[in-house]
Amino acid sequence: MSSQSSSTDRIREKKKLFLDREQRIIDAALELFLSEGIDRVTVSKIAAAVGIGKGTVYKHFLTKNEILIRIMLDYEHNITNCLAVGITKAQSGDPGAAAKGYFEARLARPELDRLVQHLEVRLSEVEDIAPQLEQLHQLRRSNEDSLNGLMSELIEKGVLEDVPPHFHYLACWALAQGAVELAFNKSWNYRTDSKELMEFISNIGVTMGNRGQYHNVDGNKTGSK
Repeated sequence: MSSQSSSTDRIREKKKLFLDREQRIIDAALELFLSEGIDRVTVSKIAAAVGIGKGTVYKHFLTKNEILIRIMLDYEHNITNCLAVGITKAQSGDPGAAAKGYFEARLARPELDRLVQHLEVRLSEVEDIAPQLEQLHQLRRSNEDSLNGLMSELIEKGVLEDVPPHFHYLACWALAQGAVELAFNKSWNYRTDSKELMEFISNIGVTMGNRGQYHNVDGNKTGSK
């Protein structure tokens, strides 16, 4: 083995170890934020949970806010990936696949979805993470463009109700939002079947907006004379 290839292998292994440690920091931080709340968790606590020094955490993230926005970005990337798979399936003949992917991404862990919503409010005007926030907004704009295209196709094929395309994906957002709130509502969250309930809501969401639910065969709104 040449010295050059040996050096390349060492660099590659060092980078892998760095990225693995970075992911362990994010995973530990996320669980701490979920269990203890955002303000009670310090960088020192995160470092202790990972088994590294506080200074090592700062080699990856300059501030606690950078850890928080990374959690948001990872979450949004997961939604984006689930939507992309769903959109591909929808274009291949499974019209509810995009909605299914979206609901599964958001409702798999309602506590994580709720945390991300709190983080968005908290970080919306933090200047030191402005570039990362712009990445987040770009992801969402890209998802919206993709969904607009898919909804338009399904409307044209007669699968979905003929309403503005954004009505469909915003209705999905509203249902998912309500489901997350339901999971933490003190009047209802004592139940032990919350996982099954989230699955039930997801299944309803898959067919929500299908043709015939809003307009009848004559093109009039359902229930109108």
